Amino acid sequence: MYKVDLPVDESALRAVERRRAAEAERKNRIFNSRSRVIGVDLRALHKQREEKQERLEMDKQRDMAHDLLRLSLDEMAMQQKKGEEELRRELAQDLVQYRAIHQRAEDSRDADVNYGRQAAPDASISVSGSALGPASMQVFLGEGMNENEKKKAQMEMNERNLTAQKEEREKQGREQKNRELLTGRELVDKDLRAVQLKALEEKCKRAAHIALSQYNQAQAEERMEREQQERLRREGEELAEVRYMVTSDLLTERPEAAKRKTESSAEGPRVLTDRWKGMTPQQISEIQRKREEQCLEKERLREMERQRDVAWDYHLTEQARQQEREKNRDKELNRERRIQLDKYNQQLAREHQAHQHYLDKQLYTNRPTVHYFTQFNTSSR
Repeated sequence: MYKVDLPVDESALRAVERRRAAEAERKNRIFNSRSRVIGVDLRALHKQREEKQERLEMDKQRDMAHDLLRLSLDEMAMQQKKGEEELRRELAQDLVQYRAIHQRAEDSRDADVNYGRQAAPDASISVSGSALGPASMQVFLGEGMNENEKKKAQMEMNERNLTAQKEEREKQGREQKNRELLTGRELVDKDLRAVQLKALEEKCKRAAHIALSQYNQAQAEERMEREQQERLRREGEELAEVRYMVTSDLLTERPEAAKRKTESSAEGPRVLTDRWKGMTPQQISEIQRKREEQCLEKERLREMERQRDVAWDYHLTEQARQQEREKNRDKELNRERRIQLDKYNQQLAREHQAHQHYLDKQLYTNRPTVHYFTQFNTSSR
């Protein structure tokens, strides 16, 4: 057999390269912490940017199309306006030409008046068509007959109308003057009535002011009378009180009155303060004796209070000593408990060290190397 150089399958190579590129892109996308954590989709961002550019390009093309359409419409409108102006100009020229040819002022019915010609022929006069010429249709049926009478009747009617209008205007003027006169009279009457009402109001105000002044004056006089009577009554009472004080037993100091009233009292002997002249020596000695007794009683109570305070202080001192002894005993117990706890913790530490030595030296002897950890997470699959 002979060796033959067969062509290489390009499609398979392209498929392999495509898969390799996709795998590399997928690795970059998966192992990239930023895109994995934040979630950045570059393909979607590029697609959004392309869509935005396409949208902007479409908007730009649409605006350009609208501008071209607007320019074409403006040009068409200007051409149409120019055509309309041209047509209007031609129509005006045709109308002027028609009036110059067929509607001349010399051929009108009023030409005799405006241009000094003879009057138009009357229908009552028999005129041949050859005499009238081509314009023989100037007088129609019912138009040229009795023209003078019609004008005269029309002038009379106009005169009557003018007279009637003049009379109507004069009548309206008279009515307007009458209305203004009546309005003026009404205003004058209203002003006069207002003046009268104002005068009556001022008169009533003056009468009310006079009545109020008289009432206030009467009230003032009555108040002055009451004050004078009150002053006289108060002065009389004060004089009577002074007279009573001068003649009473308080200032005269009559012991008979005090003694008589004390004996006649139903409640027994009592002191009349308004007639009391002082204590007797027996009363003074009795008060001094009671005062000495009170001092002795107070001294006795003070001694009892002092003894009670001493006893209470001794009790507080004993209680404080007992609390101090209990506190020292609690400290000793806590110290012994702490010593036992330290011994227990040391025993636990020795056991933990022995267990860790067993794990490190006997159980876990084959520890993984760096190569063991690098073989994971190397492919996107």
